[in-house]
Amino acid sequence: MKGLSFCIFLLLCFVTFSFAQDNELVIDGFEVEISGGPEGTLDFGAGNGSSVEVTAATDIKNSGNQAIKVTYDAVSGGYMWVARGFNLDSKNAGWLVKPEAIDWKEYSAISFYMYGSDSKAKIAFDLKDNGNEMWRFLLEDNFKGWKRIVCPFNEFFARGDWQPDSSDKNATMDFPLKSYQFEVLPPAKGALYFDDVKLVKK
Repeated sequence: MKGLSFCIFLLLCFVTFSFAQDNELVIDGFEVEISGGPEGTLDFGAGNGSSVEVTAATDIKNSGNQAIKVTYDAVSGGYMWVARGFNLDSKNAGWLVKPEAIDWKEYSAISFYMYGSDSKAKIAFDLKDNGNEMWRFLLEDNFKGWKRIVCPFNEFFARGDWQPDSSDKNATMDFPLKSYQFEVLPPAKGALYFDDVKLVKK
């Protein structure tokens, strides 16, 4: 009887795990050599006095071999970004899955894990859609340790402060999405860690 109960327990664990996997799609795990520039795996930079550095973190990670550590100094009037995806200046910054291979109508949100330090820093998480329009979701570093941040697509808003010159500015999130980026808003100084970017099914 004990053996049967254990088998049922294992079966339930397997079903639960399979369900969880079927309801999300991992698009990024940062399991690459972390580098910037034209040949880089991340597109990141800063301007107007702000600075940002992105490195691999093997000591603080949510899963796999590493996460990314974003060390930032965001000053008033400055800006910064850390991006992954396609059609970026860093040609090796693509996700694990190409946007055109994703059935976007199956998904209602994008999520990631962030390791917070309760710094109260404000973080913008931006998406670039198929018309090059930038969409923003805001959050705050108001916790310590790893936390999953789920960002429903219908809670993003079109950025009003800046859009690329190539943006269609049609105020509609057009799929497939091309890229995402993190931006710590000024004034703030410190470090944050990110891992495991996933799409979440409806």
